[in-house]
Formats: sequence, structure tokens, C-alpha cells
Amino acid sequence: METPYWNPYLETLDPEALKEIQLKKFQNMVSWAFERSPYYRKVYQKAGLEPQDIKTWEDVSKVPKMDKARLKEGQEGDPFPYGRLLCQPLEEVAEFRQTSGTTGKPVYQADSWADWEWWSESWCYILWSQGYRATDRVFFPFGYNVFVAFWAAHYAAEKLGCEVVPGGVLDTASRVLKIQELQATAMMGTPTYLLNMADVARNRLGIDPQTLPISRITCAGEPGASIPTTKKRLEDAWGAKVYDHAGATEIGAWSYECSEQPGGLHVNEGLFLVEIEDVDTGAMITEPGKKGKMIITAFDRFAQPCIRFDSKDIIEWQGESCSCGRTYRLIKGGVQGRADDITKVKGVLLSPSAIEEVVRGFSELSDEYEVTVERIGDNEKITLKVELASGTESKEKEILARLSNALRLNTNLGYIIEVHPLGSLPRYEVKARRFKDLRKIH
Repeated sequence: METPYWNPYLETLDPEALKEIQLKKFQNMVSWAFERSPYYRKVYQKAGLEPQDIKTWEDVSKVPKMDKARLKEGQEGDPFPYGRLLCQPLEEVAEFRQTSGTTGKPVYQADSWADWEWWSESWCYILWSQGYRATDRVFFPFGYNVFVAFWAAHYAAEKLGCEVVPGGVLDTASRVLKIQELQATAMMGTPTYLLNMADVARNRLGIDPQTLPISRITCAGEPGASIPTTKKRLEDAWGAKVYDHAGATEIGAWSYECSEQPGGLHVNEGLFLVEIEDVDTGAMITEPGKKGKMIITAFDRFAQPCIRFDSKDIIEWQGESCSCGRTYRLIKGGVQGRADDITKVKGVLLSPSAIEEVVRGFSELSDEYEVTVERIGDNEKITLKVELASGTESKEKEILARLSNALRLNTNLGYIIEVHPLGSLPRYEVKARRFKDLRKIH
């Protein structure tokens, strides 16, 4: 029997016993933040909360939520640049990261060395569950910079004994050639960029990605790898198993898809507490069958805590347990979008991931597309820009008719569909920005 890298005790623990551990860890984090962070203490005192008030699970919801706006406010003042959020002396901060800044001014994240080890350990759970072992040679095709991306995954792969190949400064073609040269067996990236890599391999280098020895791929940064049609595109392109995970700079790597590919992501409940809140009522959703936004707490991250953070991620509990034997609960279909992305168009609720599911189901289309929503007078218009795959131009009319019907059936909306030359739409290396609501600009 294979010996795991760490003791799998928590992952298979009885759920009730796990809840007792989670409550104790939650109480510890609230006490730590109250005692050490001037900003957390101010927020809690304003709400009339003392750490000793948290005695039961019912008391958890008494703790005020945090969001990006509050984190940015808390970082004002000294010590620069973390401000009143910081819970440890500045000289104990060992790692700096910041959010991608796609929603405005970035949040700066301070981690002590112990926190950074915690980050790596959370990724060890991810990689081990997906079959990464010391025999793997793992290629990292991302730009190493101030955004966390796959930094912790790099260190986790090393902890598992994998051979790590950093491909940060290489361009896409050079990365493909390096994978071929070194016979790398695994890699990580955003779904968008990995599809782009496959396209470059085929059309610029004349290399079929399926002939490369990549056998497993871990995705992050976008919901795509949990969207069946996008996952299939990736797996077909590379001839490899594709796994999803979800995490964030302010939170940590909180979930993972295991090798059983159960149609959802395990919440790493030994390191995180996930709550799901009804977007309209604020009530907690504890049963499967209803979507809400995730409120999350990271345990054991002390320099700059994450306590009841409103992530805006839309998730849903999955009813079935996983055949892998882990008792950690599953998020059905992974992260299904963001509360601030799901919007009403012509009176209909629209999720960008629903459009992706349809478009990526058409093999006659390239991997790239773009959606814009505009208001013209009293009317709203949705434009979908697509590229036809090479060799399908003669079937354009028939393809667009089927696409239009599929979009109406799956999203209950009509679209103006524009065909653009192959390769003309933007390509992305990190987070893609395919959905643009121009009504919010004007």
C-alpha cells in the first residue's frame, strides 16, 4: 500500500468530530485577530463582539464579514504596506503577494514563513489527491511575479519530491519545446492559457500536444476546468487528465478535485471553514440544491488572517459523498461564477459560465470568444464574438444557427453573433476577461 505524504487523518475524519476541530480553530482565529490586529478589533468592537462570545456553531454568524473593500481600508496606515490588518511584527513577514487587481486597487497579502508553509501544505493536499508523486517532472508555465498564481504549488510539488521545472520567462512556444525536451509529465495553468499552449503547439510548432508525455494537468484562476465542455477540450487537446482547484490570494488554496473526478471540488475542511450564504436573504445554506455565495475562514494563517471573508464566489453543496473515501464535503461543479458577474440582462439572470459551457461545446469554434453586454437607449444587447476553427468556414451559416439555438435554450437569451478572423480575439496567460458588461461603465 502506498504511504501518503502526510497523515490523512483529517480527510477521513467523522464529520461531527471534524466540526468540533473547526469550531476550536475558528474561536482561536477570532481571538488572535481581536488581540493582534487594530483593524479587526475595531470591527468586532463596533459589532459588540468579544472573542468569548463565540461558544457554539450558531455564534459563528455573529462575527462580522470581511470583503475586499474592508481589507483595503484595513491596510491604510502603519505599518506600511499592510496597515492595521497585520497581526505579527513586520520583521516576521517573509512573503509578499498581492491580488491580481482585476477589481481595482490590489490587496497586499502578508505571510510569515509559517503561513507560507501552510500555503504549501494546502497545495500538498491538492497535488497528492490528483496523483502527483515523486516520479513526476512538473512544468510550471506561468510568470513568477507578485500575484500568487502557482507559487505555493511549486513549493508543494517540491515537498512531495517531484522534480520542478520553472518555465516563467519563456514564451509559449519555448515552453512547449521545453516540455518536449525534458519529457515533463505534469503541468499547471489557467484553462485559457493551456488551451492557447495546445494551439501554439499544433499550429506554430507542428507538435500534436497529445504526443507529449503530460499525463495530468491542474488548473486554477478560472472556473473552466469544472465546466464539462472546457474540461473535455483540455483533456482532448493534451491527452491528459485535467483537474480543477480553487483558491485566492486573500484566502489560500481551499479546495481540490481528486483523482475520482466526482463532478465537484472537495473543501479542505481541515484548513478552512466554508459557509454558503443566500445572496438575497443572507441566510446560511446548509443543504444541497441551492446556490449561494461563499463566506470563508482560513485556519492557521496568522500574519494577515482571513476570517469570514465574502469571496463573492457562487457555489453549491453537493449531496453525494466521494468514492475516494474522503469525508470532506464537495462543492457541486466547482466555483460556478461570482456574485458580481451574475447579472440580469433583459430581465433574465445570466452567468458567464453558462455561455462558456455552450461555446466550448462546439468543436467548430476556436478556444477563444468574447461577450459584451451594452445598453442602447432603452434596449440591451448581447454580442458574442467567436472564431471559426480552421477548415469550418464553409459551414459558417449552419454552425451559427446551431450556436444561436443552443444559447437561447441554455441561457434564455438571444445574441448577436459576430465571426472574427482566427487568432484575432485576445489571448490570456493568467485570468481571462471574456465577459464585459459595458452597462456598468456608462
